[in-house]
Amino acid sequence: MRVKFDRLLSIMLLLQHRDQVSAKELAERLEVSQRTIYRDVEALSAAGVPVYAERGRAGGIRLLAGFRTDVTGLTTDESRALFVLASQSAHSALGLDQALGSALRKVMAALPAPHRPVAELTRRRILVDPDRWYAPASHETDLEALYAAVLSDRRLRIRYRHSGQAVLRSYTVDPYGLVAKAGTWYLVADHGGTPRLFRTDRLSAVSVAETEARRRPGTELVHVWQDLRREVEDRSGGVRVAVRLRRTRLDMVTRIAGTYFTGPPVSEPDTEPDTEWLQVEMLYPVVEAVRHLLQFGADVQVAGPPEARTEMARAVSELAEAYTIV
Repeated sequence: MRVKFDRLLSIMLLLQHRDQVSAKELAERLEVSQRTIYRDVEALSAAGVPVYAERGRAGGIRLLAGFRTDVTGLTTDESRALFVLASQSAHSALGLDQALGSALRKVMAALPAPHRPVAELTRRRILVDPDRWYAPASHETDLEALYAAVLSDRRLRIRYRHSGQAVLRSYTVDPYGLVAKAGTWYLVADHGGTPRLFRTDRLSAVSVAETEARRRPGTELVHVWQDLRREVEDRSGGVRVAVRLRRTRLDMVTRIAGTYFTGPPVSEPDTEPDTEWLQVEMLYPVVEAVRHLLQFGADVQVAGPPEARTEMARAVSELAEAYTIV
C-alpha cells in the first residue's frame, strides 16, 4: 500500500510542475504500465484531486490549473536523500551555490520535526565530490552564461576546438542541456539532428540565436545523454592489447588506466595465484595510444600484439634519443 501511495504522490508532484505529462512518460518514470497510470489517475480523482486525462496524440495527464498541495509526509530515508547532493562546486559553476544553501535551509525548516536531526547529521557526515584526483586546472567557458543560454530554449551558435586540433569550428546546435561528468562539463545538443557532446572547456564562444531550438519530439536530456554515453563506452572496435603489470602497482594502474581494461586483471597462466605479475587485456582506439602506458615505466609491459610492442619500442627509442647526454 505504501508503494502505491508514493506513486500517487509522485504523480501529483510531477503534474504540479508540468502543465501536462503523457501517460507513457509517467509509466516510464515510475516503472509501471500505462494502464496502472490511468488507474492511479482515477484513484487521485476519487480522492478529490482535480486530475484528468486527455486522450489522443496530443493528450496527457493534467491537474486543474491553480491546484497546489503542501506535502510534508517525508520518510526518514527521503529526508536523508534530500541532503546527499552533488558537490557545491557544481552549483557554484552555474551561479547557484547561494540558491542551493537557501533552498536547503527552507527544506530543513519544512521537514517534519522528527526527521530534522537525521537530515542535519547526513549533511555533516556525507560529502560528494565529483572531481577526479589530480584533475588539472583548465580554462572553462562561463558556465553561468552557458546555463542561461541553454535555458533560453533557443538555438546556440558555438565556436569549438576538437581534441588534438588547433582550428576552431563553428556550429549551430539545438541544446538539450548541460551534464557534469567526473568533474568535466558537457553541452549536450543536436547538430543537424544528430546528438553530439561538446566539452565546455573547448568552447571559445557561445551566442543565442533568434530561432527556437529544434529538438527531436519526445526526447529529453537524460535520453540523449544515455545514448551518447553508450556510444562512448561501446568500444567494440580499436586495438586489443595484452599487458603484464606488477601486482604491487595494480591499484595505481587501475586508478589511472582502468577505463581501458576489458576485464579484471588475473594471475598469469601456470603461475602461483600470488605471483608478482598479473595480466590484463586493454582496449585502445588506435595502436599509437599504447604510449599512454609509458608513464608506468617497467611496471607495465606490453605483451602483444606485435604492432603494439613495435609502437612502444619506437616510443622508448625516441625518448632515449631525446635524453641522450652529448
